[in-house]
Amino acid sequence: MGWVESLQKAIDYMEDHLLEDMDMKQIAKEANSSVFHFQRTFALLTDVSVGEYLRRRRLTLAAQELVRSQCKIIDLAYKYGYDTPEAFSRAFRRQHGVKPSEVRKNHGKLNAYNRLIIQVTLKGRDPMKYKIVERESFQVVGVKREFSLAGGENLKGIPLFWNDVHSDGTNDVLLSLDNGRMYGICVDKSSENQQMDYWIAAEYGGEVPEGLSAFTMPSSKWSVFEVHGAMPDAIQKAWKQIMSEWFPSGHYQHGGTPEMEVYSDGDPSSPDYYSEIWIPVK
Repeated sequence: MGWVESLQKAIDYMEDHLLEDMDMKQIAKEANSSVFHFQRTFALLTDVSVGEYLRRRRLTLAAQELVRSQCKIIDLAYKYGYDTPEAFSRAFRRQHGVKPSEVRKNHGKLNAYNRLIIQVTLKGRDPMKYKIVERESFQVVGVKREFSLAGGENLKGIPLFWNDVHSDGTNDVLLSLDNGRMYGICVDKSSENQQMDYWIAAEYGGEVPEGLSAFTMPSSKWSVFEVHGAMPDAIQKAWKQIMSEWFPSGHYQHGGTPEMEVYSDGDPSSPDYYSEIWIPVK
């Protein structure tokens, strides 16, 4: 099954079980993916997290049912996964801009989020420069934090982690170890506990400096993509292009080992700033 078909199968599964308390592992399994890679791919392609998509779709269906039926608001709250009518009303108002009780009186407009259908469109106008590299295992040293994948905590926490590394001087230490290069490394642990480790590190084979920890990157075949432009927009655009164009049109699959972004010394806000995305492939 191809990349697009697998993703659509997972979306169809979510739609078929919208009123149930779904397990993220089962959703990712439908896409033949780990929780980490599915959530990341879904967010990159749709600009919303899996949790946000489910919330929007449930509140869309709740609004439709509110209009066409006389079902009590308290019953709708429980049906669509809310513990109390108050929690349901707050979420409903955030999405639709009106209270459920006002909809019953035909006041206000509703915001509907429709079911996602993945379609293949002609892309590829902008060239992607990449190369395939095979490397034996190597050591990196740096700092690590663990993030939960629930609710997109990792997406919120990683930028704050980078801010801390820049503020406390760790950034300068790491740049001095690897000729002005730093890595942001994602280690998927979702098969164990829906967690991930994120390392900010540099390649260094010597004795581990005080205050840093070591991690061994496994032997892998990598697809290395060039990224040119200011952060974070350039690298976010590259990730989206990789997931929406390169993987669907190629013969590679994710290799399952850690992936990384490589940053060079320099001004990350410069339009000429150079960075790389390293994705393990098979």
